[in-house]
Amino acid sequence: MIRLENVTKAYPNGVKALDDVSITIEKGEFVFIVGGSGSGKTSIIKSLMREITISSGRIYVEGVDITKLSNRKIPKLRRNLGVVFQDFRLLQNLSVYQNVAFALRVTETPSRIIRKTVPTLLSMVGLTHKAKMKPYQLSGGEQQRTALARALANNPPILIADEPTGNLDPKISWEIMRLLLDINMRGTTVVVVTHDREIVDAMKKRVITLKHGRVIKDIQRGDYGYEN
Repeated sequence: MIRLENVTKAYPNGVKALDDVSITIEKGEFVFIVGGSGSGKTSIIKSLMREITISSGRIYVEGVDITKLSNRKIPKLRRNLGVVFQDFRLLQNLSVYQNVAFALRVTETPSRIIRKTVPTLLSMVGLTHKAKMKPYQLSGGEQQRTALARALANNPPILIADEPTGNLDPKISWEIMRLLLDINMRGTTVVVVTHDREIVDAMKKRVITLKHGRVIKDIQRGDYGYEN
């Protein structure tokens, strides 16, 4: 589903955010990407979304070399990547229902499909009873679940979660992780970027560790295992 081949991202000041990174993530995997600040985690996400262009190497998503994509094809790439951010990025003037529906409207999904799909997604994340509320009326966990539903709106084969539990208390964090596991069990490839050592250690999934832009560990059923 995702393959990085000898990817380097160097900035004009000479700093290498990514330094010869090679990673392969298979269909249906659940993978943690961990590392300290400046390790390259965010650069990987931005590279996968084509928010930044890499300096050298190749990145493939579902077999397509995204480093060669024209700008007009980038929106289609992003529809195949459901992305959830730490700060939720919800539209504050829209209800929970409308936030999820918005992701479908921008892809010109017919209204009859939207009316069927949105309630299903809200049920999946346990927010049917909050459909009419605005984001500011929700708890942090409810906002994150809304963001998850929105990320899944177009049924992406890949879900990327960037620090999905970063602003949440431990109990709510585990609720979000259980949701991500459920989504993974349904066949979606899930990649979680996180600093949450407790969750990573407990879940025993594949862990890719970055340091100074390089992969220093890649362990099946691993733990956080990162020291500054």
